[in-house]
Amino acid sequence: MKVLLVEDNAAMATTLQRSLQRAGMQVVLCDDGARALDRWRASRPDVVLLDLSLPGRDGLELLAIARDEGLRTPVLVITARGTVGDRVLGLNTGADDYLPKPFDLDELEARVQALHRRSGDERPVAAVGGLRGDPETGAVYHDGQPLDLPPRELALLRALLAQPGRALPKERLSELVFGAGSGAQAEAIEVVAYRLRKRLAGLPVDLVTLRGLGYLLRPAA
Repeated sequence: MKVLLVEDNAAMATTLQRSLQRAGMQVVLCDDGARALDRWRASRPDVVLLDLSLPGRDGLELLAIARDEGLRTPVLVITARGTVGDRVLGLNTGADDYLPKPFDLDELEARVQALHRRSGDERPVAAVGGLRGDPETGAVYHDGQPLDLPPRELALLRALLAQPGRALPKERLSELVFGAGSGAQAEAIEVVAYRLRKRLAGLPVDLVTLRGLGYLLRPAA
């Protein structure tokens, strides 16, 4: 099992890494919320252990972005924020389980194993029309063949594919395509959408612009 551990406390991260490795797990470490999403995409973990108080980007913001992108890896939140309100907020944002600090390492291992068993070997697949997104690899397929798209067009397509039939605002899509805090202007995402629409020509999907709302992906009429 591969675990992504997002924890900025070096002593805590080392302790958790050693404990999970003794249980036979492979652990990828990240101590910064701004870089954690890239690690998540790159490492394709089976379970994510996520602290909430992180430098760079708050854990809840990171979790919300990951879920909007279609990353469905089970997430166990580990944090000192242990109030009922914090737990509810974390679960509503997309966490699968919540373990307040301090906790027993045996309980942590048991919860990680339970999340992995619960997720099984099947991962949800996003599909619109004849397009299918694979959350394991990040690729998008048409009739079993991967689409060859530039990175930004692919990122936009994946974001829209994860929310079929739902309009996503340009500001949100700009964060997903260019990264939060990139300073990219609204016109930049319009250019990416224009290029993606040309590449999707002839495929059974429509990239629709909704004035004042953003973009949505839907099956071709």
